[in-house]
Amino acid sequence: MKSIHHARFFLLKTILLLMGFVVLWACPVFALDGQIGIHDPSTIILCNGKYYTYGTGGSSLVSEDGWTWRRGVTPSRRGLAPDIIHIGDRYYMYIAANIGGQPRAAINMIWNKTLDPNSSDFKWEEGGVVASSNGVEFCNAIDPGIFLDPTDGKPWLVYGSYFGTIRLIRLDPRTGQRLDPNDKPVDIAINCEAAVMIYRDGWYYLLATHGSCCRGADSGYNIRVGRARKITGPFLDNMVMDMLQGGGKLFVGSGGRVIGPGHFGLLDLGDSVQKFSCHYEADLDRGGASVLDIRPLLWRDGWPVAGDNFREGTYEIESVRTGTALELAVEGIPVGGRRSRGMRGMFAGAGGVILSQDVFEVSVNWPEGNVDVRMANYMCQAQQKWTVSADTSAGGYPGSPYFKITIAGTGRTLAVGEDGELVALPAFNGGPEQLWRLDQLTDGSWRVLPKAVPNSSEPLALSAVGHSFATLAEVDPAGDKQRWLFKSP
Repeated sequence: MKSIHHARFFLLKTILLLMGFVVLWACPVFALDGQIGIHDPSTIILCNGKYYTYGTGGSSLVSEDGWTWRRGVTPSRRGLAPDIIHIGDRYYMYIAANIGGQPRAAINMIWNKTLDPNSSDFKWEEGGVVASSNGVEFCNAIDPGIFLDPTDGKPWLVYGSYFGTIRLIRLDPRTGQRLDPNDKPVDIAINCEAAVMIYRDGWYYLLATHGSCCRGADSGYNIRVGRARKITGPFLDNMVMDMLQGGGKLFVGSGGRVIGPGHFGLLDLGDSVQKFSCHYEADLDRGGASVLDIRPLLWRDGWPVAGDNFREGTYEIESVRTGTALELAVEGIPVGGRRSRGMRGMFAGAGGVILSQDVFEVSVNWPEGNVDVRMANYMCQAQQKWTVSADTSAGGYPGSPYFKITIAGTGRTLAVGEDGELVALPAFNGGPEQLWRLDQLTDGSWRVLPKAVPNSSEPLALSAVGHSFATLAEVDPAGDKQRWLFKSP
């Protein structure tokens, strides 16, 4: 009989573990909402508080918050894989077109003083051809990628596709046109397309798309990267292979329900928050459509790493600075109950499994109204487990909706009180002081900011003070007191 009970217990434990596994992996990853269908999107650019991106065939998308997108106005010139940049008082857009079939092509530039079609200054002007290929040379002048060197303010253009090399030319910052048409382009990569350059800590990084495109869920697109100390290269990968010889460290490939990422674009939000845009050749949850996405950009050992958007779930929220966890300020009960004196020095649960706390049982003596929030050593207790879930009706920020954070299994909601301090309210009512922005920082940790703070217009972030106190403070990108880890309990 004893063996039967053990078998039943083992079966129940296995079922619970499997259920937990399914729940963990079933939690959705929220990225973008609205009309996000686009192919070959340009770098996302901000103009008068709105985000814009442009794609092949004259498609365009616009968003007020960077999460919910809608169709925008078609620019005056249509073409292939445009890219855009803001220099001075102008927005320069570079658009390619094949002339009688690949690899004969030309890249034209158009410019505008604004991207807002409702502005009296909105008017696209032609700027002429900045690069071309004659169909014989070893290059196909499409897929422009514009880059403004932060070290000296000089603009450059990379372009090309699988029909030859990726090339680099210098532009005139005053006009956006080619600085000297007689200068020979520099070859910097091969066997790729949709190249773009970024800069960080003394390195120039070339991110380019490899693999096959335009075949839906059968597309092999992936983004690879090399780096160089000089803007003209050589761009080497982590195995010291030159991208002119086909090298390139994998940055991001297909995963989950999305196939074929391509067309990297940097979205630097400042304060140690960087993101990147791309399109997927096929989103299997949207009928295999080509769609826009925005994801966190991380850095590790001098190389860019593709982060993932936040996944709903239940977490311990741990301070990087202190190692202690955010919790409801109530008396905790040890998991498994308190030991009797006779059990001192003995392991009370030898040979068995102590189940997680039932929050309804341990919360009997918790106060009914508002409760303070503090930090403590993590003990796997109910008041230390937070469920983070998206409120998709509350808008968002670049790449994500806002989230509500509640004590798991209850309605007790993390919020900002009238005094500007943290508090747990009895229930969530959708107020902006109960919504949270979760930004993954370049080191992989997270910054947590309320959507709104009563009587304040300054952005404040969740901050660890000592080992037992949490508060809200001005954003501090350099320190670790506002860096948090979301760990599965």
